[in-house]
Amino acid sequence: MNEGFDVIVVGAGPAGSFAARYAAEGGASVLLLEKDRDIGVPVRCAEGVGADGLRSLMEPRPQHIQTRIDSVNLISANGTTVHFSGEEMGYVLNRKIFDHYLAEQAALAGAEIRTRANVDGLLFQNGFVGGVSFMSMGKRYEAKSKIVIGSDGVESRIGRWAGIRTQLKLKDFESVIQYILVDIDVEPNTCDFYFSQDYSPGGYLWVFPRGEGIANVGLGISGTHSREASAKSYLDRFVVNRYPGSKILNMTMGCVPCAKTLKQIVTPGLMLAGDAARQVNPLSGGGIISGMIGGKLAGIVAAKAVGAGDFSAEFLSEYERQWYKAEGNTHNVLYRLKETVSRFTDEDLNNIAEAASNLPESRKSVAGFIKTVLLQHPQLIKDAMLVFKDVIKQNLGMG
Repeated sequence: MNEGFDVIVVGAGPAGSFAARYAAEGGASVLLLEKDRDIGVPVRCAEGVGADGLRSLMEPRPQHIQTRIDSVNLISANGTTVHFSGEEMGYVLNRKIFDHYLAEQAALAGAEIRTRANVDGLLFQNGFVGGVSFMSMGKRYEAKSKIVIGSDGVESRIGRWAGIRTQLKLKDFESVIQYILVDIDVEPNTCDFYFSQDYSPGGYLWVFPRGEGIANVGLGISGTHSREASAKSYLDRFVVNRYPGSKILNMTMGCVPCAKTLKQIVTPGLMLAGDAARQVNPLSGGGIISGMIGGKLAGIVAAKAVGAGDFSAEFLSEYERQWYKAEGNTHNVLYRLKETVSRFTDEDLNNIAEAASNLPESRKSVAGFIKTVLLQHPQLIKDAMLVFKDVIKQNLGMG
């Protein structure tokens, strides 16, 4: 610890482990610190990812996948269901095994990992972040570094200690709760999404199968509604009505940012990645894939900075530019879409679902559904076209 490291990564979730791996692969000496006893525990998300998104970063192993998803149901307030199907649309991950594997890859690349390491402060030198202090097994340590990467979740104490404004408005986060329910009737390879102000105001409710008779069942409600009633009260009411007699095997609760990327994600000697940087899809709240992208980019830039001996905000801002090129610009447009969609009433959602469900079989697809939404609400077209244009430019290497 006294000799220090090139890079210290705080938080061993997907973003942190990817950051540690790519920094180590780039030749940096890396320390990865995790406050919990075990990496991947407790699980703090619904565990669902898109197949294409995950495979763009890595090829998942069979043990990483709890369930393969080949169909999706979108269910409106009045029960109208829009059904999509396709081969391996996504996965419900086993996050304990998946996260452990990502950390293992970081270790194999050369990163040193320490769990039960509760970071409680930053070290500074000449205006630069130069390491961290932390408690581990009842002892205090100080570890010096040239760069710190904060991937310590939505609360991101690292960001606050570095003087970065990390506050969220009520409308820009969701209060989230999830149960693992057993002894329920659930389609084995189908995800259900419920959209209704009655079920989950300002958010949505999900049922992600984990096997026969078991599923992740959870919801998120907008922070603007969290004072009216708790997320738990909404979920309990749904479970009693939809799955009477079911048993709760596990419960997780937390906060999910549904905001734009922070205006500042770098400062001299420091970068933020994952939830800490608000690198979450603001429309869906999904953060696994985007966090891994952010972590990878941060790790690559960190290794370059070590090689160049330049840890200034100007040098590290290459990370910001790469992030916005990869995901951030799209997230900004998705945020504008979220702002509009959040004003939909249950009647709006019912009308969209009914129109989409009446499409002929040949047009029942995700593209057909999007077209139906745009026809029902033409005010979304401008922002939607910006999303599609941005994605096309990125895929063709034009932006």
